[in-house]
Amino acid sequence: MSREYPPDFVDWTPEARDAFFAEAARDYREKAGNGAPDEIPTRRHFGTFGTSEGEGFSETKWPNPKPLPDGLLPVAAFNPAFLPETIAPWVMDISDRMQCPPDFVGIPALVALGSVIGRKVAVRPQRKTDWYEVANLWGCIVGRPGAMKSPAMDEALKPLHRLEASARKENETAAKEYELQADFNKLRREDAAKKARKGLASGSAIPADLAIDDLDEPKPRRYVVNDATYEALGVILSDNPNGTLAFRDELVSLLKTLDREDHVAARGFFLTAWNGTSGYTFDRIIRGKTYIEAACLSLLGSTQPGRLAEYMRGALTGGAGDDGMIQRFSLLVWPDQSQNWKNTDRYPASEPRAAAWRAFQRLDELMPESIGAAVDEFAPVPYFRFDEAAQNVFDEWRHEIETRLRSDELSPALESHLAKYRKLVPALALINHLTDAPSGAISKEAIVRSLALAEYLETHAKRAYGAGSEVGTAAAKAIIGHIRKGDLADGFTARDIYRNHWADLSDRARTQCGLDLLDDFDWLKGEKQETGGRATVVYRVNPKVMACPNTSPS
Repeated sequence: MSREYPPDFVDWTPEARDAFFAEAARDYREKAGNGAPDEIPTRRHFGTFGTSEGEGFSETKWPNPKPLPDGLLPVAAFNPAFLPETIAPWVMDISDRMQCPPDFVGIPALVALGSVIGRKVAVRPQRKTDWYEVANLWGCIVGRPGAMKSPAMDEALKPLHRLEASARKENETAAKEYELQADFNKLRREDAAKKARKGLASGSAIPADLAIDDLDEPKPRRYVVNDATYEALGVILSDNPNGTLAFRDELVSLLKTLDREDHVAARGFFLTAWNGTSGYTFDRIIRGKTYIEAACLSLLGSTQPGRLAEYMRGALTGGAGDDGMIQRFSLLVWPDQSQNWKNTDRYPASEPRAAAWRAFQRLDELMPESIGAAVDEFAPVPYFRFDEAAQNVFDEWRHEIETRLRSDELSPALESHLAKYRKLVPALALINHLTDAPSGAISKEAIVRSLALAEYLETHAKRAYGAGSEVGTAAAKAIIGHIRKGDLADGFTARDIYRNHWADLSDRARTQCGLDLLDDFDWLKGEKQETGGRATVVYRVNPKVMACPNTSPS
């Protein structure tokens, strides 16, 4: 059976449309007799669908709406074998006692280890070239509120806090000695100046002890920085050439701040400091000149799924997100939360904890020359290379990743993310090597462990970048719901939606995400209309939205 819509049907109110269908149903039953099904005909019973301009087009010319993306992509589970053997039992013990995903402890622990190694020693991933990478890495853990993100990260960073407390005490002692020596040198200078004046008056020689070298004021070793402007962070890095770790519990807040136009310089500083190999200079009228030989910054934080999804959606569609800031978080994990919970009330496992903390202490005291690191007069950092077996494994992986990066099979965002694995994989191998067996060439075991972790991390990266569409999906489903309820007539605008402050459609940006997604998946069609001023986009509804309930986003 085929019927036709009136030419101006799209401009009718929802009530008028309902009355039209009711009348059509009565007419249908009268003509078909008592055997007719008791239903109200919908758009699937009509052959054409008119527009307010009178341009009819067949419903069959509309493509079927594609199913909207739904749910997060699956991710690989964390395996303690990803970690250096020295710290793996400690990480798993914390995870068990806190009943949190081991990812929440293991990833911060790796970032912390890399920050302690810093620029003490580097890895040269090829046999002959002078390309080198240092061990500073950026990590982010993603979980819902109450998922134990912050307590887990605090536990993983405790060895750093212990090192910093010890360094603070040493610095306080050194500072007191410095003040005493500075006061003594001041008296010596004053005395020498008097003698010099007398010598000049009498024509005698200037006393030799007049030239007194200035003392270097002791600088505190900073292991963790929680809240600092980028200029202050630059001063800290200038005083700590080995690098430091910046910890931000809510990471998306920092990223959004760096996205602002008035924080372009700060963003550039963070981008540079990720490398750990590039110098940076601050020139300020008040503070003067601050020079950092090589800005080496490790960065760690956490965020919630909704905040990350919203940030991903905005950052990866152009603008500030095109410079690879979010892609530098190679150690980004978004694990599934276990549905099982058990009450675990026991003391920490003492031996695993002691072994892990000793590893941090040893890395902090590490002297490159004592563990066989090679030195190049033309390079600023001592280094290790892979042994032959490890080199073969790395070369094979490098060929695979470079081929993938040139294949056009990856989205631009994910391609940029995986390109940063050129630093991640050798840096992780260096961390594994120095934590477990800090001497000689980097072994095959260290690089295999690194590659296994990288494979796991790629699944989490895909979930994170895919989650950018989740914001649009929620908004798209809400829009479809309001269309089906009759709240939105064909030819509506974005303003018709967000001015109502409906759930999941409370602002312009979120609403537009949903509309763009529905347009991409053939649920709607956006049309520009010139109004004499700024063009307005109106949205035409695919008639099959109502006619094909099997494509409904549920």
